[in-house]
Amino acid sequence: MRLLPRLLLFVLSSVLATARDVTVYIGTFTNFNGKATGSHGIYTGHLDSETGKLGSFTLAAEGANPSFLVFAPDHKHLYATSEVATTDGRPTGAVYAFTVNAADGSLKLLNRASAGGPGPTHIAIDPSGRAVMVANYDNGSIAALPVKPDGSLGDPATYIQHKGKSVDPKRQDHAYAHSVTFSRDGRFVFSDDLGTDKLYGYTIDVATCAVAPLDPVSLKPGSGPRHFALHPDGRHAYVISEMASTITTFDYNATQGSFTETQTVTTLPPDFTGTNSGAEIVVHPSGKFVYGSNRGQDSIALFKVDAPTGHLTFVEAISTQGKTPRNFGIDPSGRWLIAANQNSDSLVVFRIDPATGRITPTGSTAQLPAPVCVLFGN
Repeated sequence: MRLLPRLLLFVLSSVLATARDVTVYIGTFTNFNGKATGSHGIYTGHLDSETGKLGSFTLAAEGANPSFLVFAPDHKHLYATSEVATTDGRPTGAVYAFTVNAADGSLKLLNRASAGGPGPTHIAIDPSGRAVMVANYDNGSIAALPVKPDGSLGDPATYIQHKGKSVDPKRQDHAYAHSVTFSRDGRFVFSDDLGTDKLYGYTIDVATCAVAPLDPVSLKPGSGPRHFALHPDGRHAYVISEMASTITTFDYNATQGSFTETQTVTTLPPDFTGTNSGAEIVVHPSGKFVYGSNRGQDSIALFKVDAPTGHLTFVEAISTQGKTPRNFGIDPSGRWLIAANQNSDSLVVFRIDPATGRITPTGSTAQLPAPVCVLFGN
């Protein structure tokens, strides 16, 4: 009879341990600037949500330069850009569609679709899970791909070519679409373009992937807008600019899908004098804080959000304990941040103070070749 309580205790402990684990997927560069990195694709591991400790990582799926990842709304499928210049001899990158094995985190390839252009660097899926958008950096285009009932992807149903250039003859000689983001209601999609210094907006019919342009928003010449984030309040939005190392705040009209610029702040501390480029931007789930990554200064910049205006106040920039934090992610609970240091092949876990937003390294790290995207599971 004594064995039964012990057995129940063991089962309960196992369930609690499993419940504490958050699945983490890491997108990587398998080849960067013509050199193999040692990576083979997408990796998966677990984060202990109580301690912030990372477990070991295993290869979830092979793929060429799966540099950005996104889940379907039900988390049964995962989509990844293949950031390459050619696919099967054609001048286009690709998008992978995978089925997620909830038991072990492995991924099964469903299909590979054309991205519509070379160098697809960013991907998003609409809230209903019917349409995927991709930003093709190399030629400054975006494309809408239909999601089939089995989760696989069709070839692009709509292709939009950004046109123009800006003031930097080396970096902005033509359009460079850098990101795509859906509005929370799925009616609009927004795209930052580094080459034209514009934030483009579009209406989208996700049932047909039909896309129609809205009036674009211009940022300061030479800014190089990179990534975009909507605030949970539905009234504000933020753009991090790569070339200027700034974050621009906008008032957002969710009915019209339009923006009004209200503030621009630097992501760098006042005493920094080196070379830097802004990369990722994430709004904390609470809406109280905004974080942006600096490559060069190699830090995560923390900003406090003023609730009425959405304006940002710089708090500090914290070292990521590695080189070139191209991307980072905050877990669904808002308690942990993982920084992906591309050029030091490292993942570093930070604890987030819920009252101040400040991040503190936990001491937990992992080594992976060229990590460039952090995606949390449920």
